[in-house]
Amino acid sequence: MEARIARLESDVAHLRTDVADMKIDVRSLRDKMDDMNTRFDAKSDALKKSVDDLKESLSAGIDAVKDTLGANISEVEDTLEANISEVKDTVGANISDVKASVGALEVKLVTSLSRATNWAIALYIALAAAMFGTMARGFGWI
Repeated sequence: MEARIARLESDVAHLRTDVADMKIDVRSLRDKMDDMNTRFDAKSDALKKSVDDLKESLSAGIDAVKDTLGANISEVEDTLEANISEVKDTVGANISDVKASVGALEVKLVTSLSRATNWAIALYIALAAAMFGTMARGFGWI
């Protein structure tokens, strides 16, 4: 029985040394985890600060672009309004010129048609007189 107890004592001693080694390893792991947690927190804080700085920078940039675009759009709008007004005035003047030209042509056309009408009536009367004269001569009336 003594041999068995000695063997058990030997096994318990080995277990104690193994547990002591495990305790040392666990403490070492705990220290490493604490160190990693501290570094992670520092990096996380730095990342949050970087993101906040980037957000502020982007907001400022977007506001600047918005202001610039607003000014450019206003300039383009003013330029377009001026150009449209010029085109409107030019087209109005051209339309007035065309109306005047058409009015003058209308007067000339009316005059020309009046002369042609008078000329045609005179020709029809002359043609009728010639025909009646020929008929009168043929029937012996003259």
